[in-house]
Amino acid sequence: MSSVTIDIPESLKHRIEALAAAEGYSLEQFLAAAAGEKLSVVLTMDYLRREAAAGHRDAFDRYLTAVPDAEPAASDRIQ
Repeated sequence: MSSVTIDIPESLKHRIEALAAAEGYSLEQFLAAAAGEKLSVVLTMDYLRREAAAGHRDAFDRYLTAVPDAEPAASDRIQ
């Protein structure tokens, strides 16, 4: 583990502490989890952008035209 010192507004710190306590986490656990979640979002968006850039619209359109125009099975319908 390593330590990082950050400066945040006192009001934000109090709100984070309250939320962390309500969720049963320490401030450090809450902030580490929040940083991990943000990292996951950024990495996922980077991955999706790379995949989208590698795609070909004409291939996608051909795929869609091959899908039959049919009603979903009863088990797949939203109730």
